[in-house]
Amino acid sequence: MKRMVVGVVSLLVSALSTLPVVAQDAEGCKDHPLFTRFPNMQIVDCESSQFDVRGFPTGAPDKDGNTKSVEVEGPVVFLGYEVKEGTTPPSGLQIMRNFEAATKKAGGTIEGQWPGWCKANYDQERMPRMGNGCMSYGLTMKFVKGTRETWVFFQASTDQGSYQLTVSEREQMKQEVGVNELVDKLSKDGFITLHVNFDTGKATITPDSAQTLDTAAAALKATGDLKVEVGGPTDNVGTPEANLKLSQDRAQAVMAALVQRGVAAARLTAKGYGQTAPVADNRTEDGRAKNRRVELVKR
Repeated sequence: MKRMVVGVVSLLVSALSTLPVVAQDAEGCKDHPLFTRFPNMQIVDCESSQFDVRGFPTGAPDKDGNTKSVEVEGPVVFLGYEVKEGTTPPSGLQIMRNFEAATKKAGGTIEGQWPGWCKANYDQERMPRMGNGCMSYGLTMKFVKGTRETWVFFQASTDQGSYQLTVSEREQMKQEVGVNELVDKLSKDGFITLHVNFDTGKATITPDSAQTLDTAAAALKATGDLKVEVGGPTDNVGTPEANLKLSQDRAQAVMAALVQRGVAAARLTAKGYGQTAPVADNRTEDGRAKNRRVELVKR
């Protein structure tokens, strides 16, 4: 009888060893709350950061095939998915259209879409781990809830049944003090710092900075004939020459926005300082974020 029991156990072990291994997500990885995963997929890689910066590609590519970027600072999550072994991999277009439909159904907006392989380029340095800078069924999505924006960049392989997501969140830009407080601060301290966002590597002011510029213009108009310098320091990413030009272009863009809002042009000058006027450590992302700023300085 004992030999028979051993034989049965041996048969069970043999049978279990032939069963397929159930695919599991990589340790510590889970889906982002915004999206359920595409069917028959598993998470093979993930990474998160409490605070970082990403450049989300938007719009149609220019004549050189490059897309603009919207810089988003805040918590970041990266997720990489692959199709489970033994299942038919979906096409990149199929996965992309699925995410596009899910975004619209959830009330999000499509900020850019590039169906196909290598139809456009994105800034690889501002969007690490997503590929080599060449779009592959790319999709940029944005969700707004209250004062919080959630940005998502998606890419899928052509026919291998894999895709990646980078998700970043930020509070919508807002000037933290009112007009009277800005006037007092400018009079007392001689300068104020404005929370103004630009497209990555460009002097294009993003729409979420409108309220900040409205408040700043109202404060300047309340100070009579006070003359002010618009300064635009940067971080140290890139060459000093490029940063100096970028800071000058950004300072001029802010000056033009203030003039457009009724501030007399004769009261304003624009000066770019490049990376020569840091207020924080450029070795950290938090420090670089503080160094990318716009200042109004009493002359």
